Amino acid sequence: MTENVSLGMPQLPAAPYPADVHARLTADAKAIIDRYPDSRSALLPMLHLVQSEEGHVTRTGMSFCADTLGLTTAEVTAVATFYTMYRRKPSGDYQVGVCTNTLCAVMGGDAIFEELKEHLGVGNDETTEDGKITLEHIECNAACDFAPVVMVNWEFFDNQTPESAKKMVDDLRAGRTVEPTRGAPLCTFKETARILAGFPDERPGAVEATGGAGPASLVGLRLARGETPQQTRIVHPRGEAAGQEGE
Repeated sequence: MTENVSLGMPQLPAAPYPADVHARLTADAKAIIDRYPDSRSALLPMLHLVQSEEGHVTRTGMSFCADTLGLTTAEVTAVATFYTMYRRKPSGDYQVGVCTNTLCAVMGGDAIFEELKEHLGVGNDETTEDGKITLEHIECNAACDFAPVVMVNWEFFDNQTPESAKKMVDDLRAGRTVEPTRGAPLCTFKETARILAGFPDERPGAVEATGGAGPASLVGLRLARGETPQQTRIVHPRGEAAGQEGE
């Protein structure tokens, strides 16, 4: 049986930004474009810029990028739909991403994700009714030595449990201060998008805040350099005799 598919009517051109918003974004866009020898190279930060305006990349935002950079809307859309960091629909003030890749999943990431879905009453890539939280699973947060890891607006929350993750989202929804395990203090997703567009984070202490790699990563780095980590048990290849502590 052939299913009838309605293709619908063609979409009208995207509405332009209001004049004051357009003027402000145009000035910001010029500051971004001036960093590059070829204006089209500014597309990625430009998409972050328009995302900072409405919390997601709208058709108006993509049209603005195309007009400003001399690209077609098809070229801009191809990029905006390729990268998951660009939201295509309205989303929350806080993007809560739970790593469900292999190590985080084994260490509890799958359990965290399932409990957060039930706790928040949303599915993957869905937003709570109050507009505070968008929940999604992420393939890798590049922090395996802190597994399981949750990220909020790209800031790390390491060594999480279902209980700690639920408390964290409850605090976010209630407007209470939530501190990442490492890195800069949290800000809203729109504010994060503007920072990713390349504009300075002017909050006191935000730039100085940082977080290094964990002990497991540093051991691997020292071994790669040919150094001998101290007070660390090294697992030898199968069949070889086990070494002593510190060898």
